[in-house]
Amino acid sequence: MLFSRNQVIRNIRRKPLILVGLVSLVALVYLAFVGTTLAAGQRSTKKYSYSKKGGLWLGSKNKDLVILHNLPDNHILHYDLNKLAATADVLGNEGEVLILTPMTKFLPEYWANLNKLSYDHSMISLGFIFPRNAEGDQALKLLEQAVKETQATKGRFKKITMLRQDTDALDLQLEKERHALKVQKERRAMMAVARNSLLFTTISPKTSWVLWLDADIVETPPTLLHDMMAHKKPVLSANVYQRYLDENGAPAIRPYDFNNWIESEDGLKIAEGMNDDEIIVEGYHELATYRPLMAHHYDDKGDKNAEMPLDGVGGGAVLVNADVHRDGAMFPPFPFYHLIETEGFAKMAKRLGYEVVGLPNYLVYHYNE
Repeated sequence: MLFSRNQVIRNIRRKPLILVGLVSLVALVYLAFVGTTLAAGQRSTKKYSYSKKGGLWLGSKNKDLVILHNLPDNHILHYDLNKLAATADVLGNEGEVLILTPMTKFLPEYWANLNKLSYDHSMISLGFIFPRNAEGDQALKLLEQAVKETQATKGRFKKITMLRQDTDALDLQLEKERHALKVQKERRAMMAVARNSLLFTTISPKTSWVLWLDADIVETPPTLLHDMMAHKKPVLSANVYQRYLDENGAPAIRPYDFNNWIESEDGLKIAEGMNDDEIIVEGYHELATYRPLMAHHYDDKGDKNAEMPLDGVGGGAVLVNADVHRDGAMFPPFPFYHLIETEGFAKMAKRLGYEVVGLPNYLVYHYNE
């Protein structure tokens, strides 16, 4: 039966309870909608939202993340990053680990060493980024072959991501040329961009730890992850050495990475006299900072768990609590307090209030070219 507009109005006037019922119904619907929205956002006074095809992302200042997927069953995934455990249990496995490696050259020793890690591989994800050049193409091809073999075994890793840089790369790849002072600012700026791209693409809400492991690190203790996690430090760097044969042909070791250091008065004075766009790169006689270098503090008879505070780190083997990255510590591709890339990352982490520590007697070994 159809009613005219006037008939409806007359019926409402005669029976005011109809009007009250309609208003109440609208109010209930409104409150239900608003109440649900407030419940989703009450974890923080500041909310952020981002929508795209396939889902809605709601984040908040206190790291509580909610992802709403437009699935048929309206499934909702909750990630409370405040409760994400990044603690250490030496006998077990605490938290998911993301191992990240910028790779220019594939070394079978690096991959074999990675496969020997005692940490549960099902809780380890790997991420790699390659330069857009012939050397990067070859490294990617060799890694893909190695990945296929490993992932077909019981020791397979949880997830493996391979990326290509969307920026140019230096073609100078011989060790002597890579480490020349004149190319450091450009080279390390490119490395910083690559590291950031790799990090931001691969880190997940479930990541507890990030291990930065250089592609040239060919020997570490199998217990590397457990050993470093046990220190419970936000940023922790191992000491990078290199095996070689001395003049008598006998096996020996020598320090390799000089980017793990403590700031010095000389270093600060050099920085004061620099232009804003200039950087200090450690390990070069042209820039004599006289900083205490962790590489020179190795004691073969000392406790391997001995710690020392650091102001700069290299990228050889650095374990980072994932919250440090989530809070904004990245690898500056620009001069940051006259530091760049990994050393700039250490400075940024400290500016955010995080402790940066080194293990002078805990050695990992770099490939000897």
